[in-house]
Amino acid sequence: MHGYDPSVPQPSLELIRGIPLFAEAEDRFLERLAGEFMERTYAAGETIAEEGEAGRTFIVIERGEVTVTVHGREVGRLGPGDAFGEMALIDKSARSATVKADTEVHGYQLPVWSFRPFFESNPEMAWALLEALSQRVRDAEARAAPTES
Repeated sequence: MHGYDPSVPQPSLELIRGIPLFAEAEDRFLERLAGEFMERTYAAGETIAEEGEAGRTFIVIERGEVTVTVHGREVGRLGPGDAFGEMALIDKSARSATVKADTEVHGYQLPVWSFRPFFESNPEMAWALLEALSQRVRDAEARAAPTES
């Protein structure tokens, strides 16, 4: 556990709390978690996550816009305050989507090996994580449903 170091850039508590997964977490938990994120900047056009690759990080966007594609089809756009990679925090499975920077993107990534100890010591986070994953499944099912012509 790294803990708080004011010389290392880290996400604000407001940015983290804006993520549904962490909305109900206590400040004490968020302050400790913020110190585990690593600052990252991606150039416009850069692929941040590739569908099928091993997912090892959860990412929150502070500035910039990204496009999310599944099997080459655009399924959404994300911007400031949005996050992706929750499934990687649990099972380190292959990425379910490709995320590409439309503009320069500044954000923070949380490695799975930092998240797991936090999660295990804060079991109340389990329900929030289940809700976030449930929403992801519902969104994916809605995209996969046949459209009426």
